Amino acid sequence: MRDETLAVRARRAGDGPLGDVVAPIHLSTAFERDPDGSFSRGYSYRRDGNPTCDALEASLKDLEGGADAIVFSSGMAAACAVVSSLAPGDVIVAARDLYFGFRELLTEHFARWGVASIFVDVNQPGELSRALEARPKLVWIETPSNPLIEVVDVSACASLAHAAGALLVCENSFASPALQKPLQLGADVVVHSVTKYLAGHGDAMAGAIVVKSAGEPSSRMRAFSRVAGAVLGPFDAWLALRGIETLYCRMRAHCANARAIAEFLNGHPRVARVHYPGLPEDPGHAIAKRQMRDFGGMLAFEVKGGRTQAFEAIARLRVISRATSLGGTHSSVEHRASVEGAHSRAPDALLRLSAGIEHVDDLLEDLTHALAGC
Repeated sequence: MRDETLAVRARRAGDGPLGDVVAPIHLSTAFERDPDGSFSRGYSYRRDGNPTCDALEASLKDLEGGADAIVFSSGMAAACAVVSSLAPGDVIVAARDLYFGFRELLTEHFARWGVASIFVDVNQPGELSRALEARPKLVWIETPSNPLIEVVDVSACASLAHAAGALLVCENSFASPALQKPLQLGADVVVHSVTKYLAGHGDAMAGAIVVKSAGEPSSRMRAFSRVAGAVLGPFDAWLALRGIETLYCRMRAHCANARAIAEFLNGHPRVARVHYPGLPEDPGHAIAKRQMRDFGGMLAFEVKGGRTQAFEAIARLRVISRATSLGGTHSSVEHRASVEGAHSRAPDALLRLSAGIEHVDDLLEDLTHALAGC
């Protein structure tokens, strides 16, 4: 069965007693024991398992082509579960450009627990190879990355990581399985902020891990969900399943709009630079063309004049929302340096834009109006 069909069938109820075409939401926090004290129907307490969450795990496992999937209350909870599989004294090598919240998780929290982090340009094989001399347990990449939309060669990183005895973890939120299958490219673990493109409507928060092989360390990651209480609620799981049904058709619209916006901005006199792998001159274009189905719905651009002009531009937007998060049906823009703080890699003039699925002419007219006043 092809991916598009698997996605549409994500909420199919199967052989339920009422013949539901769409599976119901199972909201109960507890499930009744059998008279002998067992749970023959498979569920005991929501923290240990829930039918709606199980359906989301099955859908993500199939779409990513993994052996197992585990869902969490957020993307950060999923990331925390992966790093929590390490032990004091272990090392993680991470890409230099990645979500600032994850960098903070490593440097401000796990560092105090004895897990060391090394940040490198993973697209430079020599730099990555030198970092791997520290014998890390994990190599962590994002592609495309947040906020600079850098593309990372997954296969090349996997080869180097495996040669050093490390697992490769790929954060796949910006691409989603509709555009990129990291496990097929050599990654061992895929992490998602399901909140973004997978759920896709800005109304559900969830995270997920998909692993290439069952067993260790995925069993430790699943145990973290249960013991730490980082479990996903069934209503958010149901909303994510609903979003997955339209993932593939939505991604086509996201990609088409992002490409049109990038081409428009690339020739605009008030824009200094556009970060988008769909542009032939982008440093990641060749890699993205090889490992992705399309170039994605995320881009970033730098407004000439710096921070003041960037804020002036977004203040004039009427259609595109000034909001955190991304991957929803609505377009949104954010000044990342002000959000990320002192350690941000985002230039002061940079705006990150998530292209929604509105009519592209409305988006281009909005950007034309915004940039005319900066």
